[in-house]
Amino acid sequence: MNKNLILAFVFIISGLGFAAAQETPTKFISHKVKKKETIFGITRNYNITEEQLNEYNPLLEKVGLRRRMILRIPVYPKPVVAPSSPKLVKKELTTAPYIVKPKETKWRIAYNFQITIPELEALNPSIRMGLKEGQQILVPRMESITESETANTSWDSSYNYYTVLPKEGYYRIEKKIGVTKRVLDSLNPKLLEMGLQVGMVLRVPQEARGGLKIEDDLLVERISLLDSIDKKSEVSLSILLPFKSKEIVYDSIEDTRRLLQSRNLHTLSADFYAGVLLAADTLTHYGITVKLDVFDTENSITKINEIVGSHDFSKTDAIIGPLIPSNFDYLSTKTTLRDVPKVAPLSTNPVALRNAVFQSVTPKSFLRKRMFEYLDKSLNREDNIVLVVDSLNRNIEKELLAMFPKATLLRPEKSNYLLPELVDSLLVDSLPNKVILESQDFSLISSASSQMSAQLTDMRSVQLFTTYRSNAYENSNLSQKQLGDLQFTYTADRLPLKLGEYNHFQNHYIRTFGKPPNRTAVRAYDLVLDLILRKVYRGDLKSINEIGETDYQESRFLYQKENNTFQNTGYFLLQHDDFAIKELKK
Repeated sequence: MNKNLILAFVFIISGLGFAAAQETPTKFISHKVKKKETIFGITRNYNITEEQLNEYNPLLEKVGLRRRMILRIPVYPKPVVAPSSPKLVKKELTTAPYIVKPKETKWRIAYNFQITIPELEALNPSIRMGLKEGQQILVPRMESITESETANTSWDSSYNYYTVLPKEGYYRIEKKIGVTKRVLDSLNPKLLEMGLQVGMVLRVPQEARGGLKIEDDLLVERISLLDSIDKKSEVSLSILLPFKSKEIVYDSIEDTRRLLQSRNLHTLSADFYAGVLLAADTLTHYGITVKLDVFDTENSITKINEIVGSHDFSKTDAIIGPLIPSNFDYLSTKTTLRDVPKVAPLSTNPVALRNAVFQSVTPKSFLRKRMFEYLDKSLNREDNIVLVVDSLNRNIEKELLAMFPKATLLRPEKSNYLLPELVDSLLVDSLPNKVILESQDFSLISSASSQMSAQLTDMRSVQLFTTYRSNAYENSNLSQKQLGDLQFTYTADRLPLKLGEYNHFQNHYIRTFGKPPNRTAVRAYDLVLDLILRKVYRGDLKSINEIGETDYQESRFLYQKENNTFQNTGYFLLQHDDFAIKELKK
């Protein structure tokens, strides 16, 4: 073997030895990214590689390095010093009393005391059906726990958590939520001692969720009613829509084409009905037959009277419609329909909550309340909070000022635009700028997003919020790039489908109707699919509130019952991120 080959061999062996020595970090430290810091500088400062940094910070490869981002820095043993064997913590087998705190859950208590949920239930058989605030339970008395170990095992809302299911190993968990064994071991030191156990609650990165949903920081399975259908069923629906077919002159193809190209009650009804038909077709593949009785209300009270008087709805499982809230309210007063489920399908305007009325659209007031709670929890009172409120939302301004008394008011001009020099003077470099915009006027929304986006620099950060995102934000002239730059954050009753990424539903719709579905068609599809599946699953619609939260193409449903009326309270907490929209943890 010549000299060069020997040197190469030694170099390779040395490299492998060094890599093996550095394979497992001894601990992790936190690093908050400062202004103008780079990945190169951070890795050089901590003597690690970029690959090692990315491995324990998966978000870096997705969004890049950002100011104030908290990084987990792996610390490796020095190659020349053999690491000492870790000492196992001795846990006393004695127990101690513990008082359940408000909103505390079994998984969080189990996690904090380093046991599994089944072990906690074994200590306290009475909690199998649930916990109660103020209840006294038994927990392990754990001694000889160091401060660093406590920090590694106590609950932290900046992470998500996952409960290990039977027969789950590292491979299956990685496939499910996208977290590798190495990341799991680094976040959960007890895994090196105990290995994976059923019921164990694991800390995972916040961006890890797979197809699961988050409840109180815990990743849980979504409800799929389609997977629960095990028998053939038949459901009867009555659909009342304002087609206004008598106004269409069918003899004139040009007039008909011109009429149906504009957005009106004709096209709204046609799109909604298309979504209904596709939902019915989808359900046939699961053994569910959907019988549809379709009526043209003509957007007329007289016609609604005629329909109710001439048709027997006693065998109908649900009436969907009319679309117009005033017409729906009139229908719900009919005594012959008192016990028939009546579903308000589309409008965000409230309807009268009479007997057997189902308001399927999450109310504006509910969405706004949830956003107030988010702002109260997430905004630092010491940040520069700026309120941009138009004259129609002074009551909302008053509520925001009560919550943020130090907030600065930025009043728009009479024609609903913002003066650039005023915006520049009220935003600062020394603090994060949190701007809350309250308006349903497109002119002000466009002006505010444009002006705030122009203020973004390396020295100045600006984030935009609203307590209610109205239809004005649907205007195609509003820059999605600016909203993404501002991390625009809000609550909504729908999570829009990703543009240009056609899924099975969209392709099915295109094959059937020759064009992609619009928002109305998607809403109809989701609503009808959910109603029928809930009916089949429960046997009737009067107990559908006993089924938990469900998700479909864009919509989320979670019904609450009060005095035999039902209100959808499903919602999303959303944030624009570049050109995408992502769901945040509530």
